[in-house]
This record gives sequence, structure tokens and C-alpha cells, in this order.
Amino acid sequence: MSSTNVSDFDFHLPDHLIAQQARPRGQSRLMIVDRAVGTWRDDVIGSLPSILSPGDLMVVNDTRVFPARLVGRRDPSGGGVECFLLSRLGNGDWDALVSPGQKLGVGARAVFDDETRAPGVTLRMEVIARGDRGRRIVRFGGGDAAIDALGHVPLPPYIRRADTDEDRERYQTVYARVRGSVAAPTAGLHFDDALLRALDSAGVRRAGVTLHVGYGTFKPVKTDRVEDHVV
Repeated sequence: MSSTNVSDFDFHLPDHLIAQQARPRGQSRLMIVDRAVGTWRDDVIGSLPSILSPGDLMVVNDTRVFPARLVGRRDPSGGGVECFLLSRLGNGDWDALVSPGQKLGVGARAVFDDETRAPGVTLRMEVIARGDRGRRIVRFGGGDAAIDALGHVPLPPYIRRADTDEDRERYQTVYARVRGSVAAPTAGLHFDDALLRALDSAGVRRAGVTLHVGYGTFKPVKTDRVEDHVV
């Protein structure tokens, strides 16, 4: 069986072509590939109602991103710590990535607070088990409200800036409903309500699915063959 090399997908992308701020919804560029004749052209996403046909079905992912990145300090040493929440396990327990991992073994504790962003809100964490591939099982003494107040939006690594309050909504699709993703299904970020209404008027059908986006979307590919990469 033939394999696919990761290097087959290498290409040069200049830094100045990687937008650090998103365009307004509904104004993003769109590449249209005509497979019948083997051509492609540039357009904008606002043209979709005239490109798609009545009866076409557009499937959207209604997952909602939560602020999964927590920045705090180890207790009692005060050293810096980060915790990236991956998935809820129940009873206040989470599957998570922590840093620095070598100093956060079972029994380690951390405190998260921010008097500027969330006055009076404190979240305490304890590492209760080691997980697979460097992960930790952590337990929090607080719920979603505290995580939402203190957490940072986990922007993709190619966005080289700190997250802002505006990112909490801009890094969501307008149809996001079900909390659970650590990253947005980014293709959907380009749609606004006006474009969705125009698609409805054009007879384009729409169906929703819930597929939570996990850490695998950020995980670097370090293998030579695509088939060897474990998500």
C-alpha cells in the first residue's frame, strides 16, 4: 500500500499573508474550483447564494468554543502555570494539557485568578492522575462560570497575538449552539446572518451537526508519513 509523505503538502506561505485579525463576516475571499473544466477563480463568500443551486444542502457544525486556556500559578510556589482544557470527564474533572509538565505531577495544585479581567473569581486545580501522551486529569473547585470568566480563547498558533474580549464572539460561528470545542470550525466563521438569510432565499437547505473540535486541530505533525500521525 502506498503512503503519503507530509512533505507533499509543503508550500511557502509568507507571514504577511496570514491575517492576524479576521475580515468582517460575509466579506472573506473564496476560491471556486470548477472540476468540470479544471479551472479556478477568486470570488467572495457573499457570492455563495448565486453559486449554489436551489435544493443544495449546506451542513453546518453548531459546536461552540469555550475559553479553554487558563493561566495561573502553582500553589504554593507561585511559579507560572498554564492549563489547556481538552474535555470534561465529569464531577469537576477534566482531561487537560498542563505546563510545565515536569513540575505538575499527581498532587500538584494551581490557582487561577485575574483581578483585572475577573475581579473576585478564583479557580483552584489539583492534578489527580497522569493521562496518555503527556496529558493530566485535573480537578477543579469551580464550574463553567469561573472557567468562562478566567479562561482565554485558544487562538490558533498562527495567530501571533494575545486574545481579546472581542475574540470571544468573533471566534464563534453565528450559529454556534452546543458548548464543547477548544477551537472553532473555522470555515464557518465567514458566515453572517445576512448571508444565511440570502442562502435561505436562494433555496439552499441547511442542516446542523455537532462535532466538537479537539486538541488534534492544534497538534503539530511530526511524522514523515501522514499515516503515522496520531491525532
